[in-house]
Amino acid sequence: MELPDRKAGRDALIAWAAVAVLVTGLVHIDIKLPAIGHLGSALVAVLFLYVPVFAAWRRKEDLDDYGFHAEPIKRGLVFAGVAFAVIFPIFVLGYFAFYEIACNSDTLSNLVPRGMCNHYGGIDVLHPPAVSLMSTVTNNTLSGEFCIVQLVVVALPEELFFRGFLLAMLEKRFPPKRRVLGGGIGLALVLSSLAFALIHLPKDGDPRALATFFPGLLFGWMRSATGSIHASTLTHAGSNILVRVLDMMVTR
Repeated sequence: MELPDRKAGRDALIAWAAVAVLVTGLVHIDIKLPAIGHLGSALVAVLFLYVPVFAAWRRKEDLDDYGFHAEPIKRGLVFAGVAFAVIFPIFVLGYFAFYEIACNSDTLSNLVPRGMCNHYGGIDVLHPPAVSLMSTVTNNTLSGEFCIVQLVVVALPEELFFRGFLLAMLEKRFPPKRRVLGGGIGLALVLSSLAFALIHLPKDGDPRALATFFPGLLFGWMRSATGSIHASTLTHAGSNILVRVLDMMVTR
């Protein structure tokens, strides 16, 4: 039986607390720069990348220990593929069910992101999104640039910190008592997902951001099951892109 590593738990707590404080300030830097975009968001991405690098140096470890590698490529692609094929369709059904019900209810409409019901046209206006290679001035186009940003600037840094580093440390402190297809199920998974959800609050202060706890469970399980952030990064980016596509498809 694997013994708890208290030092790893302490390092995880200190790292997350430091990141949470810095993110709270960085997300409010409302400056846009050419080729960079929102400066605050870019700095947050750098922070998520740098902290695991610093932690690996301090602990005399390597980023490879935090799942920063593609292997096993086949297993990672299979896990991501299953998520795309099974979980994404369920999410799509839930998306339409939620907005169809909430936008037609005076009470539940308060749960909808601000202004969304005014733009939501439902299944009747369903249409494919416009696509382009680069981002446009308007927000009604799915661009290749947006997809790359979601993969490289959003998903990869977040997965390296929350699943690669944080979950790895927490699993050393709280070894999983159960495994499903190799993925640990236990307190470490829950705590890392909670930390992931809480870090989304400072940007808008919207409690609905806490719903990211649930995909965090999936991403963490994938990382634990494969030993890599490969599958979780692809699924994370795919999830963000899917939400963007759905929002554009139902806009009046």
